[in-house]
Amino acid sequence: MKTLHVDHTHTSGNTPVSDLPELSLEGRVAFITGAGAGIGRATANLLGGRGAAVALFERDEERLRSAAAALASRGVRVLALQGSATDSADCTAAADACFTHFGRIDILVNNVGGSAIPVMPMWEVSDAQWNMMMDLNLKSAFNFCRAIVPHMLKRDYGRIVNIASTAGKEGNPNTAAYCAAKAGVIGMTKSLGKELATRGILVNAVTPAVVETEGTAASDASPERRAQLEKMRSKIPMGRMGRAQEVARLIGYLTSDHLSFSTGAVYDISGGRATY
Repeated sequence: MKTLHVDHTHTSGNTPVSDLPELSLEGRVAFITGAGAGIGRATANLLGGRGAAVALFERDEERLRSAAAALASRGVRVLALQGSATDSADCTAAADACFTHFGRIDILVNNVGGSAIPVMPMWEVSDAQWNMMMDLNLKSAFNFCRAIVPHMLKRDYGRIVNIASTAGKEGNPNTAAYCAAKAGVIGMTKSLGKELATRGILVNAVTPAVVETEGTAASDASPERRAQLEKMRSKIPMGRMGRAQEVARLIGYLTSDHLSFSTGAVYDISGGRATY
């Protein structure tokens, strides 16, 4: 894990103005994983715009620098941390670096994940492919919860949002490893929410349907992958994919003080696909 320098010399110097004052995060510190693109970057933009200082964790250095520079140019206090979410040492080092830099961690958004393996029947999945899906989607969230919850316990305050998927609730054919990992995120969320229910730390999950991101728009996607994406889109009653900003708005509520009596819950954002 390494900390990247973010150039603040060309920032506007303006304090971000919340688009919804009643959801202000002024004085809060948010730690967002997979923050270089997609839902993670949209969430960083929204929380930073509501006044939070933001620690961005991302594996890809180019994406990390771009996301951090964009936030800094708006006057957001930002810390850029590069590392692997599947490496527990990187996660612990990043959490400690954030706490040292900002003096607190109030919000954790576990966004790292993906369905990178080919679409295939479960009986054809290799050990390596199965383990990669578990590491990327489930172990990554576990690593950061384990690293950051102790910092939250120091203040008896926290908001944790784990990004799961409708796939973890419904199951999609030929993506068993991904579905199982996201179901694991849901189960972990429910367990941790109960463990922390009396400590001021609320833990919830968000389950998007397929969302328009760099990954879903990739022009080099295989025909099988494109067919899978179209099949998922066709199951959405609204007739379209979700947008990263739409998911970010839900996360914005779940990380605010307006959330006070919900923990271990799963919040659907699927255009009507999964309504339970």
